[in-house]
Order: sequence, then C-alpha cells, then structure tokens
Amino acid sequence: QVHLAESGGGSVPAGGSLSLSCIVNGYTYSTKCMGWFRQAPGKEREGVAAIYTGAGSDYYADSVKGRFTISRDNAKNTVYLQMNDLQPEDTAMYYCAADDLTPAGCRAEYFTRRSGYRGQGTQVTVSS
Repeated sequence: QVHLAESGGGSVPAGGSLSLSCIVNGYTYSTKCMGWFRQAPGKEREGVAAIYTGAGSDYYADSVKGRFTISRDNAKNTVYLQMNDLQPEDTAMYYCAADDLTPAGCRAEYFTRRSGYRGQGTQVTVSS
C-alpha cells in the first residue's frame, strides 16, 4: 500500500519562502514520477512540478518556473518542493503525488489532470 505524507506548509508574507517535504512509503521510489500539484478554493487544480526519480530531470508549470524547485532524496524516500518569492496567488493546498510514468510522460502538467497516488495535502498561505 502506497502512502504519501506531506509536511512544511504554513503562512508567509509575499516574497517569503517555504519548503515542503513528502515522505513516500510502499512504492518503488527509485523509478517513478513524483510531483506536486495545488488546488485553491474556486480554482482549477494545477500541477506545479514533477521529477522523474530515475534520471533526476525536473519540470515546472510556467506559473512557478524560476521560483520553485523540486528535488528528491532516494535514500530517504523523500521529495521536496522549495518555494521562493511566494506570492498571494500561490495560496493553495499543496499535494504530493506519484505515478507510474515513463520519463517522457513525467511532466508537471500531468499532475494537473490526475495522480496515481496522492497525499492528504499541506496548506500554504501567502499574505499580501
């Protein structure tokens, strides 16, 4: 059984930073696609970042490119999302996600539409 557990959300002023973590249990971590998506009330779900754990290539939504960085530590079965220069429009529930994808399919936009596995989410609130 796969279990994803996020942590690290919180409230920051605009321009601030947060680092999210996601611990993965019960999954073939070293070969699959991991990502983050977010959902705010009244807005569509948005895949923001993805990383193919085998090759380490990372991908981002245009809305976060240059501000967010996804990374992973295979030894710790953990995926991270470093978020810098946060803006009020980044306010959302952030979810860690995973799916069995090829490297070509492992993109941030994939997690806009679906996710094989997901965590419970962690809230990020950015004040203006």
